[in-house]
Order: sequence, then structure tokens, then C-alpha cells
Amino acid sequence: MASAFIIFSSCVKEKLETTYNRQEDQIDKYIASNMYVKYTEDGESKTDTLEVVYNGGSSRLILEEGTGEKLTDKGTVSFYYAGYTFTGSKPSTSTLFTTNHQETAASWALTDQNFSLYTIDMSDAELIDGLRKGLIGVRSNEHCQILFSGKYAFGKKALGIIPANSAVLFEIWVEAVSND
Repeated sequence: MASAFIIFSSCVKEKLETTYNRQEDQIDKYIASNMYVKYTEDGESKTDTLEVVYNGGSSRLILEEGTGEKLTDKGTVSFYYAGYTFTGSKPSTSTLFTTNHQETAASWALTDQNFSLYTIDMSDAELIDGLRKGLIGVRSNEHCQILFSGKYAFGKKALGIIPANSAVLFEIWVEAVSND
């Protein structure tokens, strides 16, 4: 009986790792297909190579470079965000699960319309691992997308409308960084 449980537990763990590996492959494909288009101030697209930063399971695609000092793991950052479950393609309102970015929220029915700037201390234990790792190195005025598998998001627990083990994409508009 105990050996059957061990075999079952091992199979579940393998299936979960396969899921996370598939999500990471989807993230890599998304980045590869989106890292060569940059938008000018008038909304026109042009071919350009965007910077990608990888850190411990998180991938950050920098859409607009920031200025000033880079955020460290002991700093504080203020930003607007939109969180999406990641399905392998561009984010849409059907996969949006949270935002404090007013322009993004305009096409999404919110129950709590709070568009306040979000400020966090990087040592905050409540911050999910993928977002923490993805934010390290951002600069003031940076606009980026941070992507990571369910392994670095909410894991085995479903959270509200976010299914368990879901990959996540956060679009981030950084306002300020401080490492004091």
C-alpha cells in the first residue's frame, strides 16, 4: 500500500514538472516572437531588438527602457500593474485577473476600482517569487512584461479566478525605484 502511494505521488510530481516545463517553453516562444517589435511614441511599430532579462525562473521583456539606478533585492519599487494568466499568447481581458492600471482597467469590469500606485519593499514576504525575481533590476520609468511558470507563481493553490499551477504574465509600469 505504501509503495502504491509513493508511485502515485511520484507520477503527480512528474506531471507537475512537465506542466511547468511546457509553460516555460511557451514563455520562451512568446519572448522570441515579441522581442523584435518596438513601438514609437506615435504607436507605429518598428523592428528593434528588445532586452530580455532572465533571473531564477522569471523572464522580463523590457518594452521601454527605464532610467536611473537598478532595483536591488533590498530596495523599494512603486509601479502600476496588470496581471494575466499566461496561455502562450498576448495578454487579453479574458485572462486579466488584477490591475491598478486605469487604462488597462477601462476594458475590464472591476469590482474594486483602486488605481493607486503600488509600492512594495522587496523584502516583503507576501510577494510571489516570480514577481520578486522579475522586478530585480527594473529602473524608474521602465515598462516591461514579467513572465513565469506556475512554479514561481501561486503553485498548487487556485487563487480567486487564477487556476492552480498557472503561468503568469505581469505588465509593469515602473514609476520609481529606491535602494536606500
